[in-house]
Amino acid sequence: MKTKIFAVLAGLALVTGGCVKTVSDTHQASIWPVGKDKVQGRYERSLEQVYRAAFAVVSNNGVVVQEYIPHDTSANARSLQGKVDQCNVWISVASEDDPKITSAVVQVLTKWGTANIELASQLQTQIALQLQTQSGS
Repeated sequence: MKTKIFAVLAGLALVTGGCVKTVSDTHQASIWPVGKDKVQGRYERSLEQVYRAAFAVVSNNGVVVQEYIPHDTSANARSLQGKVDQCNVWISVASEDDPKITSAVVQVLTKWGTANIELASQLQTQIALQLQTQSGS
């Protein structure tokens, strides 16, 4: 009897998984928080340009749910959370040591909390294309 109870509890622990720290410094429940769930791109653009491109990409593919401006980073970072194809999307944009370089990290988890690296890569590519469009206009 004790073995069956232990087996049920162990199974529940595996199913519920735990929490994943998002790139916007929040936490999200996850069933299986293992594997790559983030893609990073680096651009020779200002923080504002990269953030606007990220915002446009999420808006064009889904909906922006929340924006974050961390108070402890002296305005050199911004993040947003959105929903695209029933997946939770977080994008963090930050200036690097070189003021001309800005990085964007895209993290995507399905509604079940598993990684969706394909969608993260697709959104990262769209950010790069959006930046190309911005510079062309």
